[in-house]
Amino acid sequence: MHSHNISRWQHSHDFCGEFLTAEKNTRRVLLLTAAMMVVEIIGGLKLHSMALFADGWHMATHVTAFLITVLAYALARRHAKNDAYSFGTGKIAVLGAFTSAIILGGIALFMAGESVLRLLHPLPIHFNEAIGVACVGLAVNVASALMLKDHPHPGHDHHGHDHGHSHGHSHDHDLNLKAAYIHVLADAVTSLLAIIALTGGKIFGWVWLDPAMGIVGSVVITQWAYTLVRDTNVILLDKQPDNTDLDVEIRKAIETDSDTVITDLHIWQVGVNKFAAIISLVAHHPQSPEAYKALLKEHEELVHATVEVHRCELEESLA
Repeated sequence: MHSHNISRWQHSHDFCGEFLTAEKNTRRVLLLTAAMMVVEIIGGLKLHSMALFADGWHMATHVTAFLITVLAYALARRHAKNDAYSFGTGKIAVLGAFTSAIILGGIALFMAGESVLRLLHPLPIHFNEAIGVACVGLAVNVASALMLKDHPHPGHDHHGHDHGHSHGHSHDHDLNLKAAYIHVLADAVTSLLAIIALTGGKIFGWVWLDPAMGIVGSVVITQWAYTLVRDTNVILLDKQPDNTDLDVEIRKAIETDSDTVITDLHIWQVGVNKFAAIISLVAHHPQSPEAYKALLKEHEELVHATVEVHRCELEESLA
């Protein structure tokens, strides 16, 4: 059989085209954050501000996380057409997001530990200079958030188009970009808390407020890290997401008559809002696998479907 005939039954597993702008913007955020990281770490040490110093090291881990994000995009794009990746390279970006979540959790523990130490052994703080540096850090975080705003962040849909039908699906955002966005939010929170703590310390003499805010920031970041781990493990472990009713829609589309019954159904996520399914069905008068696949064409999120058809020899109805 000629190769051009075979290609009729083949389809692409390249889902990386939608990530190009996200990768470009993340590179810019990486450079901006790296510059601010150096300023805050040096400023925190020189000015004796635990909140500022913690924010600087927090930014250092974010630089690492942004680097992981960019590398994940690059690897996914480079190997997009590599047949060794059976269902494409969408999970590389998800793995990057998972790694970023682990880094977030680690820096939260570091911040908490350093803050407790500073509570027990306080140092004099140069409030005016520290507040100035923290304000610059917050401005950098806002600028970084705006760079990533063109693409999905927590709670936003990245498609920007309507499929023309409503199935109640929750469009999953780019978790790799979501991880980068959460890192930016974490930076913004720690910078804001540092400003509050330093201002309170300057006006009221509450030196303890500086490390206390470090502890508060670590709790917030831990919660974000947990959420990101939870979202990524659903994809990495091939679990069907709870926020999609694709299984119901597949059954509704195929079991349209009293003759066909789905006996086995497996659904898993292979990329951002991209799903694969293995469908086993039985019928007294079965159609071809292509005919059943045609019933699922309106589900654009189902990018790969394998249909196994069996003929039922029993006389009674399957309904």
